Amino acid sequence: MGQTITEKIFSHHVKREVYAGDIVDSTIDMVIGNDITTPLSIRAFEESGAQQLANPDGFCIVMDHFIPAKDIASANQARISRNFAKKHQLKYFFDEKDMGIEHALLPEKGLVVSGDVIIGADSHTCTHGALGAFSTGMGSTDLAYAMITGKNWFKIPHSIKVEFIGKPAQHIYGKDLILEVIRQIGVDGALYQTLEFCGEGIESLNMDDRFSLCNMAVEAGAKNGIIAPDSITRDFLASRSHLRTEPKEFFSDKDAQYTQILTIDIGKLEPLVAFPFLPSNGKGISQAVKEKIKIDQVFIGSCTNGRLSDLKIASEILAGKKVHKDVRLIITPGTQQIYKDAHRLGYIDTLLEAGALISNPTCGACLGGYMGILGDGERCVSTTNRNFIGRMGARNSEVYLANSAVAAMSAIVGSIADPRL
Repeated sequence: MGQTITEKIFSHHVKREVYAGDIVDSTIDMVIGNDITTPLSIRAFEESGAQQLANPDGFCIVMDHFIPAKDIASANQARISRNFAKKHQLKYFFDEKDMGIEHALLPEKGLVVSGDVIIGADSHTCTHGALGAFSTGMGSTDLAYAMITGKNWFKIPHSIKVEFIGKPAQHIYGKDLILEVIRQIGVDGALYQTLEFCGEGIESLNMDDRFSLCNMAVEAGAKNGIIAPDSITRDFLASRSHLRTEPKEFFSDKDAQYTQILTIDIGKLEPLVAFPFLPSNGKGISQAVKEKIKIDQVFIGSCTNGRLSDLKIASEILAGKKVHKDVRLIITPGTQQIYKDAHRLGYIDTLLEAGALISNPTCGACLGGYMGILGDGERCVSTTNRNFIGRMGARNSEVYLANSAVAAMSAIVGSIADPRL
């Protein structure tokens, strides 16, 4: 019987043929922690009596949620991770001097590659599946187990095949593709399954769009999202100054088993906006504009859409224009390197001249922590991944999920706007 790419990755790691539904104890290539979830993992690690990490070069801590510290509590949280990193002479520890949002930073640094098994105590760890890796979020105690043993238990997920056909029209990006998938199957439509993205439509997507696509697989309830490696993947990895390990490529067999096959013609899509309070509440931009939703804030950033191409898209739309007088535009580059590249290419100057505020790389605004919290009754067009009640601030605020082009145009108009016009 044929295997899916996910089944093949696990078969390689456990050194026997496995299929969906099998329970395995698999080695892990990279364990990712952050300043919010890692202190719990560290406590469990130390309470176990463990003295050293099972795989020190396969463990990474990224300080990205509340750094620089927003208050005393977050400063104390950060101190726990810093002390642990120093004690264990952690090779891959990223703090304020070289910071970034974890799911943008690790691929940039070459720390995750095709064929890896990756876990992180953050639900959007599924982002790294864009490289042809199995990558998923777990709890802090699961991370501690991996820190101690170098392994973890998995139930191999069944797979849903999502085939994208056609060529994308103007201002259609990875964000629109995943919003359409979620619109069609719902927020629990892929519960504990793999969303395997394939088809000629994938060939039209650069790596930034592929990361966005896999990033939101969890918003459909998926265990992971994954794209088989191709020339675009290889070129991206080859452009890294350093790769932690050699990539290993796996591909689904023609007779692999799927629970569902979903075909989407991306040539027929228009930019999508997910209305409150679910990512599945997607509406085409033509309909969204008709509802004349006035907004108070636009946010462009996060592990979903804080990459260099997002800043390029926004700067092109905002060039020579001004942010609406009633709107705050907050832009968060995904990493310091993205920030530097955007500055070198002139994007930052263009955005500042338009009236944007540029923040340090952080998850803060996305999770309603800081750097862009919404007040009572405020509305935000956001390039983030979640829009449930209270996600970015007050419980009666509203978040509208969209791509960077829609967000930038909306910042100019003062309401949800169509970037194609």
